[in-house]
Amino acid sequence: MSRFQMNRRNFLTKASLGASGLTLAGCDILDGLNESNTTARTIVESANSLTYRVQRLLGGGHTLATEYAQSDIKQSQHPNGVTSPPDEDYKALASAGFSDYKLKVIGLVEKPLELSRDNLMAMPSKTQITRHDCVEGWSCIAKWTGVPLAKILDEAKPKLDARFAVFYCFDTIDQGLSGSIKYYESIDMIDAYHPQTILAYGLNDKPLPVENGAPLRVRVERQLGYKMAKYVHTIELVSDFASIGEGKGGYWEDNGYDWYGGI
Repeated sequence: MSRFQMNRRNFLTKASLGASGLTLAGCDILDGLNESNTTARTIVESANSLTYRVQRLLGGGHTLATEYAQSDIKQSQHPNGVTSPPDEDYKALASAGFSDYKLKVIGLVEKPLELSRDNLMAMPSKTQITRHDCVEGWSCIAKWTGVPLAKILDEAKPKLDARFAVFYCFDTIDQGLSGSIKYYESIDMIDAYHPQTILAYGLNDKPLPVENGAPLRVRVERQLGYKMAKYVHTIELVSDFASIGEGKGGYWEDNGYDWYGGI
């Protein structure tokens, strides 16, 4: 990797972590992070916007994340977040080996889809060995196999006003006043069509384990780990996400993280 690429990756990682790092440190200035029109919110959103603009300026829409050799895989992929969803619908699918699993593609598409696991595995696949960088500070190299998201989107035929892909997941990650809060995430259409963005069903030459997101998880290799939603059951193409969750584009974003976790 060139010196420029190394410096660029380090710069973008630090930029994307800037606001969320302040949150983890418990700084007083971020006491109002979950409130609108506060100094804290303004700082976080400004940092997020800067990271996104810089990544697009330096990397555009087509630069690739580094891919590694088989010999670079030193350990199993570290699981994080929810590792065994307690949700009854998920447990029923898992107990049947996900034979009844269906991925739905809805929203701003000309052709809504419902794809079984067999359908997905029959589509052209891609295998890539990449590094997973977590906002908690650890990294792990692993081999991922799955369907390029672009292939699925081409089948669904996005409408012209589709700007974001939202991933809805089986796992309950929190409880709110209105009930269970399920994990969700989103990316823009540039990253959705990126050649390394895949819906992975395989990990290190084996079926994707439950703790790593079976039966299907997102790999968005130019972003931090929290963007790579696990246990995905539905993809919705939208023009904005103002009416989804708290309107910030993802579970962790609703709780103060950057929407664009670029590296």
